[in-house]
Amino acid sequence: MKIHPTAVISGDAQIAENVEIGAYSVIGPSVTIKKNTTIGPHVVIQGFTDIGENCKIFQFSSIGGPPQDLKWRGEETRVVIGNNNTIKEYVTINRATISDIGVTRLGDGNLIMAYCHIAHNCNLGNNIVMSSGSMLAGHIHIEDFAIISGLSGVHQFTRIGCHSFIGGASAVAKDVPPFVLVAGNYAKPHGLNLVGLKRRGFKEETLQALKQAYKIVYRSALRISVAIERIKAEVPDLPEVRHFVDFIKTSERGICR
Repeated sequence: MKIHPTAVISGDAQIAENVEIGAYSVIGPSVTIKKNTTIGPHVVIQGFTDIGENCKIFQFSSIGGPPQDLKWRGEETRVVIGNNNTIKEYVTINRATISDIGVTRLGDGNLIMAYCHIAHNCNLGNNIVMSSGSMLAGHIHIEDFAIISGLSGVHQFTRIGCHSFIGGASAVAKDVPPFVLVAGNYAKPHGLNLVGLKRRGFKEETLQALKQAYKIVYRSALRISVAIERIKAEVPDLPEVRHFVDFIKTSERGICR
């Protein structure tokens, strides 16, 4: 371990091998940091927080602080961060309340750029990009490979589907279906995230099916329930189409439209 002598580390923090901790960082009680993770200078990690392997956390980040929720009464809730995450400068990630999933969770391989905020009870999947200054309110669930552009804000209890793209400085108050690009204040759909889908190797057959499903939902003026039935009847039954439909069917806030 490479721990700077000015770092302050609680006696019951569990620090694995090959962990680096920079100058003046504070590691609180009930914190676990797994191997090959680098903690920069002036980082504060409070309990109860678990950080996985091969993560890089940059200066002035604050992780595991109490939730900014008036319902919180000091319950023992957690932040759980997976492997291979990059968390840049001044990022804040808050512990959960006991409601919803009871934990603030970040999966694997995510890039959280400078000045981002991840509030209590958020559940982020894998390979997500949050660009600088984007903010998540509480209880937000984000699926794999979503991209949130800079200075965007997402309303509490919102869901963001996989492979979706949120444009810069957007205000997202409704669910964003998988594979869809939204932007604006309030965010509106602007087609599929075709650039991202092509970069990730989606087959042309899949892209055409998703285009067809998108047109039925967004350009047919049909009620959602009717549009879903039409997709089932007319669009090839591919896993991506099924996920698109299931996400919309289970939306409680409604989707960006």
